[in-house]
Amino acid sequence: MDIGSNTVHLLVVDAHRGGHPAPMSSTKSVLRLAERIEPDGRLADDAASALVESIDEFTRIARTSGCEQVMAFATSAVRDATNTDEVLDAVLSKTGVQIGVLSGRDEARLTSLAVRRWYGWSAGRIMALDIGGGSLEMSNGVDEEPDVALSVPLGAGRLTRDWLPGDPPDRRRINVLRDWLDAELKPVAAELCAPGKPDLAVGSSKTFRSLARLTGAAPSGAGLRVKRQLTASGLRQLIAFISRMTRADRADLEGVNSERAGQLVAGALVAEAAMRALNLDTLDICPWALREGVILRRLDADEFDGQLPSLDTGDSEQRPEDDKQ
Repeated sequence: MDIGSNTVHLLVVDAHRGGHPAPMSSTKSVLRLAERIEPDGRLADDAASALVESIDEFTRIARTSGCEQVMAFATSAVRDATNTDEVLDAVLSKTGVQIGVLSGRDEARLTSLAVRRWYGWSAGRIMALDIGGGSLEMSNGVDEEPDVALSVPLGAGRLTRDWLPGDPPDRRRINVLRDWLDAELKPVAAELCAPGKPDLAVGSSKTFRSLARLTGAAPSGAGLRVKRQLTASGLRQLIAFISRMTRADRADLEGVNSERAGQLVAGALVAEAAMRALNLDTLDICPWALREGVILRRLDADEFDGQLPSLDTGDSEQRPEDDKQ
């Protein structure tokens, strides 16, 4: 169960250690938790109740699907709320499901693991980017544990709420946001690139997949193993096109679903700024991302007690500056 900024997603997989996780079914509930944070930072009571109901429903689906184990994790929307513990306690007491809250840095690490497993060791040094609703995760490394894993609060949903409230968004605000993103990403890019130049640059997550599709990549129906890419030039042309459209019009585009249409422009601007800051002309699109990384880490663990396996290893203790949230 993936509790994100926009949706709660139940993915049922047939998986075993050393094997390829095979998706069996997928169920989503659109809760838009990030939009239901009150001025004092609390997740609203009705949003917390809706989350409990979704987790309860998904637990029943998992049980009737024959799942042997249930693992639930939450990302930025729940992580950033000031009443996180209260919400988690309510879910546990009413559904029996214990939710693990991932730090932004661990999101980057787990996504990096999924990308590495997809492309293999022959890919060399991989730089991976993942745009979520609340944050942007980035990593750079040659091993399953990346040399650098960073998270910055530049998610597509967050930037849409803070910067682009209009429909369509105001042109002047788009230009100001572009300049602001360049300034925000300059020091982050320097830190990310410090270990070395990547042999392969990768984008994962729904935002990157949608952007690639809109710039000419193969549709999802063509299969997971079809090579898909996003180019900087294609992205610039796409931004000029979609930034003039209303949310309803963007939702009609192939490869864009209605719950993400509103944040597509901000997502494209983040992708553009990240590629510019990192001097990347092309990103390969990886079909695996955070969910697969969580599953793979679970399968690698010797034991499983219903919680997310520990992500810290030896000398890689998380420091405050490691997580830019």
